Amino acid sequence: MEAQAMVLEKFNQPLSLKSFPLPRLGEGDILVKIEVAGVCGSDVHMWEGRDPRTRLPMILGHEGAGEIVEMKGEKRDVYGVPLQAGDRVLWSRGVTCGHCYFCKVKMEPSLCPHRFVHGIHTSCAESPYLTGNYAQYLLLDQRSDFFRIERNIDLAVLVPASCSGATAAHAFDLSRMESGDSVLVQGVGPLGIFAVAFAQSFGADQIIVVGGTEERLKMCQSFGATLLLNRHRLSPEERRKIILEATGGRGVDAAFEMAGEPEALKECILAVRNGGACMTAGFGEPHGKMEVDCFADIGRKNLRLQGVWVSETRHTHMALQLVFGRLQDFARLITHRFPLSNADEALRVMRSREAVKAVLFPFSAE
Repeated sequence: MEAQAMVLEKFNQPLSLKSFPLPRLGEGDILVKIEVAGVCGSDVHMWEGRDPRTRLPMILGHEGAGEIVEMKGEKRDVYGVPLQAGDRVLWSRGVTCGHCYFCKVKMEPSLCPHRFVHGIHTSCAESPYLTGNYAQYLLLDQRSDFFRIERNIDLAVLVPASCSGATAAHAFDLSRMESGDSVLVQGVGPLGIFAVAFAQSFGADQIIVVGGTEERLKMCQSFGATLLLNRHRLSPEERRKIILEATGGRGVDAAFEMAGEPEALKECILAVRNGGACMTAGFGEPHGKMEVDCFADIGRKNLRLQGVWVSETRHTHMALQLVFGRLQDFARLITHRFPLSNADEALRVMRSREAVKAVLFPFSAE
């Protein structure tokens, strides 16, 4: 039996529809039938050749959910419930060794030097071939962490929780944010929208959002944003003045850079009050530099400047719980749905930002 997959063979070129044999499972492996795959902005960056982790040829896609079709050995979900063939599951995208200094001593598995992600670090040049989510089946490593999903849940709505949602959760996990704080979110893609939702769930009193798309800004408002600033209509100086006025001249307690742009990070740093925190989670690949005044912008402000790299299973759990509590709201993030063969179009609408979130259905013919 064979499975179809969309393969990236050359950067900035259309993906190729290929067929691969289903793999033979090793001890602990799980074969999943992909019901839905998320198309992430990082996939676009990989298609463009901007991500140094990309290994051609490869099957893109690090967000997915589906049904277990075969297992070799026993496996339990994160709650300790035994899994079996026929269960619908979503998995934490990062696979870590579980034994290194970062995994065991510092309890930061997201920094594991052996960490890998199906659809980011994995080539399809050799067996087991089916190593990314733009495919009908995916062979998951025995160290993968699973969440069992009930039948009445639309998996497409959950898929963003495994990447954007989990990364945003990691940022808030590190932020030390308190109820009643004022928050700035830079960026109105899925990562920024999740940040707005988390800020509300953490009890933020003010949630200020900077973005360049009116429709997405309005979506952020529906998730809890209290002040919307369109970067195409207001200059950085005007935005900073408004933020200071809204926060009694202090600046925000915490700023979350979710745009992946050096200018956005600089604006976040300048908008934070003395003793506040700036979390930067938007940079998934090399994308420019910026200048800061080390004395005035960081030292004198006693600023906590925190980088946020990927996520771990704890954060996937946080993101899923957030989505489960607002399923109808998060369903609005899924603006475009495509069959697997239209993956190029899905990448295009994500690149052009026509889509907030696009998803693929590997077994759909339309």
